[in-house]
Amino acid sequence: MKISVESTVNAPIENVWRAYTTPEDIKQWNAASDDWHTTRATVDLRAGGAFTSRMEAKDGSFGFDFAGTYIRVVPNELIEYAFGDRAGAVEFRAGSKGVTVRVTFDAETENPVEQQRQGWQAILNNFAKHVEAHA
Repeated sequence: MKISVESTVNAPIENVWRAYTTPEDIKQWNAASDDWHTTRATVDLRAGGAFTSRMEAKDGSFGFDFAGTYIRVVPNELIEYAFGDRAGAVEFRAGSKGVTVRVTFDAETENPVEQQRQGWQAILNNFAKHVEAHA
């Protein structure tokens, strides 16, 4: 089952793309709630390149690595990637009201679908706020 979330970012496509693909930016926006943060991020933005983000609870009680491999990269348009036995894609569509960013990913089986959707949407909402604040 695939899940999609999206947000429209009021910023130029170049700013949106850069914030989504730059480790220093990723560390600023990549959290679903204020009690989590990303302590480390790496990006090798090319087909076959690897990425990783270390996500941790701010109280130190839990953390995990989100990592995978880029499958296809079309600058300012598309990022397709694999993480474990799952796949995801990020689409960037510039329009008159900003850039629509849509993330589609394979659901996992450990957590309810709606919980997964809410978590990924919260991260994408943080992304939009970050980009608009720094545009």
